[in-house]
Amino acid sequence: MSNRVKPVDISLSPRVNSVKPSIVTSIAAHTIGLEQAGLPVIRLIKGEPDFNTPIMVAEAGINAIREDHTRYTLSGGTLQLRTAICNKLKEENGICYTHDEIVVSNGAKQCILQALLAVCSPGDEVLIPCPYWWSYLDMAKLADARPVILPTLSAENFLLDPELLDSKITENSRLLILCTPSNPTGSVYPKPLLERIAEIVAKHPKLLVLSDEIYEHIIYSPATHTSFASLPGMWDRTLTVNGFSKTFAMTGWRLGYIAGPKHFVEAINKLQSHITSGASSIAQKAGVAALGLGYAGGEVVSVMVKAFRERRDFLVKSFNELQGITVSEPQGAFYLFIDFSSYYGIEAEDFGKIENSESLCRYILEKAQVALVPGIAFGDDSCIRISYAASLTTLQAAFERIKKALISLRPAVPV
Repeated sequence: MSNRVKPVDISLSPRVNSVKPSIVTSIAAHTIGLEQAGLPVIRLIKGEPDFNTPIMVAEAGINAIREDHTRYTLSGGTLQLRTAICNKLKEENGICYTHDEIVVSNGAKQCILQALLAVCSPGDEVLIPCPYWWSYLDMAKLADARPVILPTLSAENFLLDPELLDSKITENSRLLILCTPSNPTGSVYPKPLLERIAEIVAKHPKLLVLSDEIYEHIIYSPATHTSFASLPGMWDRTLTVNGFSKTFAMTGWRLGYIAGPKHFVEAINKLQSHITSGASSIAQKAGVAALGLGYAGGEVVSVMVKAFRERRDFLVKSFNELQGITVSEPQGAFYLFIDFSSYYGIEAEDFGKIENSESLCRYILEKAQVALVPGIAFGDDSCIRISYAASLTTLQAAFERIKKALISLRPAVPV
């Protein structure tokens, strides 16, 4: 009888194997390599405000530690924070909830995954407009659901065509994900368009809507935000996701929330009780302070949004002056999603052929030392995402570098 130790079974679950590694990870690794070689790379990758957390909010977190608010809270969040969220949703969004219709999580991302796990069954379909935030796709797969991609057009500001939606809904359609303002496009859904979508949704009893509103207050007049749950007949079938990361520059605090009918929210909370037991007690105290800054974040947030708008205006004007580029002007968030596809097919000196958004991003990274995100990560290979969560001076320098890198390239098709 052999005493030789048998090799360990290193197989992984089908769920994990269904999830693809992020393209952004490889871009980030390449960026770090260049930085370690001493090159001054400008990173325009992160979906993270470059502002500090408001001092009042930070102080609330510090005081939470000093006052020993450092123990487990209720799984769904403290009553104080959930009550503050209810007040916020009523005053700012026109939607009414009780505290037991709210779950506070470690970021909006956790809320979304738990929602998918709670409402989707194997074989269900999740309808996702494209371009999309890349995690939607893999979260649907983790919930044993099938992602159904709904393409949009740059010429239509990347907004979902209601007729296309209507044609794609089947008896298996369980969840439609809407993100407004959008990551990666910055598009904002006007109320009349949301109303048309709501009319279609209302015809299908099984279909729910997950409304990701994390960028709601980073929006540029005259655009306005409409919460999907506020539309006639939509409260009963909408799960509204929001958080503190973008509006209050609190990405590292990991604090988000989901609001919806009690039946669904209780299921989401049940999952959370077995996953994380709840959000940080310290972050929740800071969240209460953030919601106390005033309507839409008050002056602190308006100053940040004013800066984002100035940066957007500079980049839109600048890129519109370049040959072979199509820019859809964003109305919210802090991203540009620009069509660079006319540069595909070009042989770049000392680089090789630019075949797609990923290779163009590598070219720009190597030649201009500016890190951007390929559009293929969001399901649209014709575009590249640029985050303008950086100072105007930094963006000016980045644009000049990109312009210099592209100037030797002639678009492959006439413009």
